[in-house]
Amino acid sequence: MSHKKKPRNADHVRRKNSPSPSNEVIEERLQSLLTPAILGQQGYARLLGVRNRLLSFPVMVAAVLTLLWRQVPSVCELSRMLGRENCLWAPLLQVSQQALSQRFLSFPAVLFQQVLLTLLPRLDERWAARQRPLPAAVVQARQHFRELLVADGSTLEALFRKLKALEELPAGTLAGKMCTVVDLASRLPRYVWFTDQALAHDTTFLGALLNASRPRTLWILDRGFYDFHFFEQLIDSAAAWISRSKSNLVYQVCEVLTHNDRIRDRVIVVNGCRHRLRLVEVRFGGHW
Repeated sequence: MSHKKKPRNADHVRRKNSPSPSNEVIEERLQSLLTPAILGQQGYARLLGVRNRLLSFPVMVAAVLTLLWRQVPSVCELSRMLGRENCLWAPLLQVSQQALSQRFLSFPAVLFQQVLLTLLPRLDERWAARQRPLPAAVVQARQHFRELLVADGSTLEALFRKLKALEELPAGTLAGKMCTVVDLASRLPRYVWFTDQALAHDTTFLGALLNASRPRTLWILDRGFYDFHFFEQLIDSAAAWISRSKSNLVYQVCEVLTHNDRIRDRVIVVNGCRHRLRLVEVRFGGHW
């Protein structure tokens, strides 16, 4: 009797057992960028009561960055690294895996978010100074819109439950839902929102998107944000949007702008929407 193999999640495969080597140039760049941002959040960290003699706010930022950019395979390995080498600006620390794990579980994520938001304007200035060529479509769009923003929602992976504090969670417990808004030109994040409701729909973030929208903003949205009342509100705020239509879209054609064997570009009216919309279809193989 043949047995089907259980599908393997590639994200759960441990590809390496040791962290990547350090790089002095990268470490200097990270330190020059992040030191002002961390210092600027020290007061906020004190208000949140983030106090620990060893695992302080700056040390935790250094630990998380080291975990990510050097691809440290586990918290256990990270605790060993902290004890044998300087990780960015963190001094040598003798700290147990259990203490480090508990600190990760209790540390306010909002502090990392504040560091990111403080850093983004500086990264945006550096991107503007590089003057790298942009795709022709982005150049064209920037002539008509003040900013081009891409929004996407994502369900965070199931927790591995390898920490003792997570052992009692049911298997497959998801880690939550997040929505990120990225500037299409610079590829830098503009907004990040999170909810611990992992099964929440992308439309949960529509209110946040509306609050972030400004006149002459072009939004690129996937079908997770498909809501014509939301689209109406964007248009009312002098913003525009691009999204894929659904196969069951019901509409009436008001005007034909282009119609050939490759492109169909039409102005339409959708039932339940006050504004006229533009439907652009491109032939791909045998499908529109």
